Amino acid sequence: MIAGLVLLAGGAAVGLFGSLLGLGGGILLVPLLTLGFGLPLREAVAISLVSVIVTSSAGAGVYLRRHVANLRLGMVLELFTACGALAGGLIAFALPVPVLEGLFALLLGWVAVSMLRRREPAPAAAGEAAEEPVPVAEELAAVTPPAGPTASRPTSPAPVLGPAGGGAATLAFAGPMSFAASLSGPGYLVDRLGFGAIGAVFAGVVSALLGVGGGIIKVPLMNLAMGVPLKVATATSNMMIGITATSSAVIYLLRDEIDPYIAGPVALGVFAGASVGARVVNRIDTGVLRTLFVVVLLVTAVQMGLKAVGL
Repeated sequence: MIAGLVLLAGGAAVGLFGSLLGLGGGILLVPLLTLGFGLPLREAVAISLVSVIVTSSAGAGVYLRRHVANLRLGMVLELFTACGALAGGLIAFALPVPVLEGLFALLLGWVAVSMLRRREPAPAAAGEAAEEPVPVAEELAAVTPPAGPTASRPTSPAPVLGPAGGGAATLAFAGPMSFAASLSGPGYLVDRLGFGAIGAVFAGVVSALLGVGGGIIKVPLMNLAMGVPLKVATATSNMMIGITATSSAVIYLLRDEIDPYIAGPVALGVFAGASVGARVVNRIDTGVLRTLFVVVLLVTAVQMGLKAVGL
């Protein structure tokens, strides 16, 4: 009973801080279970994947209801991510545990450095009008390539801003469009789909190996390489990671690495903490919290690295 409450509280703390800092719970949960509770790494990864499934399932519905996530792009990329997750689940049992611990230590260090270099957006100047968000529609008006002889020779369309209802501007396309362009959303054009597919496979492998959901790879992949706005990339990644985690969690389940007496309280705690964090994130100045958390990540990375080399 006491152990269950401790696991519940630990999961809640992980979910809360992960939500406040924009991180998935796995980056925190795996070190907590291995270093704090003494669980084997593979079992900790498996439990982290279960928590990712729970939190993603809760958040995906909200993003889809608000038309923020790009469902079509997410499902196309998820085909490749799921394949990578299945492969990663098999690779995880072929690699020695110290190798996995070393990989996780490197991941923690990379995330810490990335957070340290992140800069908060500068506040708008006084008297400057705030930028109006682009209206989010369920579908683009021109997502289907035209029928006829030109349909067999799709090319990347040139985006044209045209008037929409209420005087807002939406993205329209002149001429036939490629498959990648058909996955675009209001105000942006998806590009480099082939590179995105390769990156999605890698994200699936990392997710299965380390139990982190893959969002730390998918978000910059979609935002920086494919031209998807950050808000849309984050929402789409959140929708995808649950499917990614399910693909690899099946492998761990068949290998009997998921203990329901541990996974249950932890997953509930992570879900509760993430729910609270989502409601209070706009009321908290996360600058000091981020700096403190960078220190925690670096210390944890050192501990995981020492464990990997047997010290």
